[in-house]
Amino acid sequence: VQLQASGGGLVQPGGSLGLSCSASGSFFGINTMGWYRQTPGKERELVAGSSSSGTANYAASVKGRFTISRDNAKNMVYLQMSGLKPEDTAVYYCYCNARSSRTAPWRTYWGRGTQVTVSS
Repeated sequence: VQLQASGGGLVQPGGSLGLSCSASGSFFGINTMGWYRQTPGKERELVAGSSSSGTANYAASVKGRFTISRDNAKNMVYLQMSGLKPEDTAVYYCYCNARSSRTAPWRTYWGRGTQVTVSS
């Protein structure tokens, strides 16, 4: 499974930015898709995740400002970020849990990160 993320960049505080991520390759199914982020010297933290049925969970720090959505037919996940703050600056990584067959174990796959910088 390969994950390709796009949409990062520089935005002013209070601004909005959208990220997208597509999954490709050979797999039987995808369960959860979502986003983590990481800043230098800190552990990677969950930003938002979405189950295949669309149930979403968010980090407390982004709840109400970020919205995750996905298109199962296209194997894509999106993250719409608004009300951005300097502390949202990080490298954002998309991930998915997928398996290669009905009986294979679920595995977590990661995309390359995309930089989001919130600064005036």
